[in-house]
Amino acid sequence: MTVIEKGFAAEGEPWKAIDHRQRVAARRRQRMRSLLLSSALQLLVENRTASPSIDDIIVAAQVSRGTFYKYFPSSDAIMRELIGRVAEQWVRVADPIVRSHDDPAEHIAIGIRLASMLAVHQPGVAGILGQFGWAGQQAPNMLEFVRRDIEEGMRRNRFARMPVTLAFNIVTGAAMSAMHRMLETECADDFSELAAAVALRALGVESATADAISSSPLSANIVLFEDMLGETISDAS
Repeated sequence: MTVIEKGFAAEGEPWKAIDHRQRVAARRRQRMRSLLLSSALQLLVENRTASPSIDDIIVAAQVSRGTFYKYFPSSDAIMRELIGRVAEQWVRVADPIVRSHDDPAEHIAIGIRLASMLAVHQPGVAGILGQFGWAGQQAPNMLEFVRRDIEEGMRRNRFARMPVTLAFNIVTGAAMSAMHRMLETECADDFSELAAAVALRALGVESATADAISSSPLSANIVLFEDMLGETISDAS
């Protein structure tokens, strides 16, 4: 039996000791990556009008520039990962509710109304998605989340035939409008329903049907949106 077969490194050190050090190092790297992501996320929540710079992030995380570059090559890189993670959390929460119905028109209406709920109960998440996710390329899963239902609606002749890009703009425009308006103190309680109905009519759904779909009971609880920001970072690796 060789030295390696006995479970020892060539230098005589047990493989278990080496494996332990590797696990400790991996956990340390994960914690640092999470720290950088959470610092960038906090800066985004506090200042939704601009992406944080590397200097902003390292000051918030209290690390060196060299440490930052060990994990991300640029501020754009950390933003892409962060926004992607936020979008993934949104889809994880919203998709099961949306997919509990079969009608693509219901999918669109529910998605818009859930976006409004998000704006009320998690304005930080809504602000990030509103600025970077819905219309940007940093969150392809968000784009697919909407495009899937638009294309299915057209295949079923539920929606009028039009360029998918145009239909996408109709839906995301309604969602973003509802998110922004629901943050206003004097916004009508049914604004998100009205926004969903307008979007459906623009997609070709008959007015009475669009109104009925958009005002139907929404099976969603605010608990679903709790700690979305924390969950965004918790699995960072």
